[in-house]
Amino acid sequence: MATWGNLGMQDAASPLMEQLIFFHDHALMILTMITVMVAYIMISLSSNNFINRNLLEGQMIEFIWTALPAVTLIFIAMPSLHLLYLIDEVNSPMLTVKSIGHQWYWSYEYSDFNNVEFDSYMKPYNEMNDNEFRLLDVDNRVVLPMNTQIRVLVTAADVLHSWTVPALGIKIDAIPGRLNQGSFMISRPGLLYGQCSEICGANHSFMPIVIESVPTDNFIKWLKSN
Repeated sequence: MATWGNLGMQDAASPLMEQLIFFHDHALMILTMITVMVAYIMISLSSNNFINRNLLEGQMIEFIWTALPAVTLIFIAMPSLHLLYLIDEVNSPMLTVKSIGHQWYWSYEYSDFNNVEFDSYMKPYNEMNDNEFRLLDVDNRVVLPMNTQIRVLVTAADVLHSWTVPALGIKIDAIPGRLNQGSFMISRPGLLYGQCSEICGANHSFMPIVIESVPTDNFIKWLKSN
């Protein structure tokens, strides 16, 4: 059971990721129905002796097998376009975080506050605690308040990177000389793990992302301590 569970997506931590999972299930159900129907037709045709050598055309069946795929594509395209617009929409943010990709670590700047910036490196195995994950934990986590609209600005200092957190449904390319932005709202507390999703060099797989989602009061205390 655990093996099958690992094949799915991470638990959603934002409304956007919930919508992405709903669309994934929606498309998967359509694909399942198409697969079952095609398999049934193939088996039924190969297991009976009915044949008509003089059948040259069938306008009605041709219309049906042309119209059905078109209608199916509409049922897939409409929610897909809706999601694309939701992902691209940036609402009025209450907090802005800038993420800068380096070879091979991330730098973060809290643009709304003075002197709140730090580098985030992957934690070496010999410095990890028992409750931390190898190759995923970092020395400085990105602390963010939950239930708050957050804007993240992403760029790179050297080569292409990609700031990706699957549980938030967010993936933003980090391009030198360009500033890309995304928006999300974290709906639950906890630790959210991500990694660079762009092949950016020899240590590409060693620049993880860890977001620590906390209540607003705890976030304010963290800001004061920094």
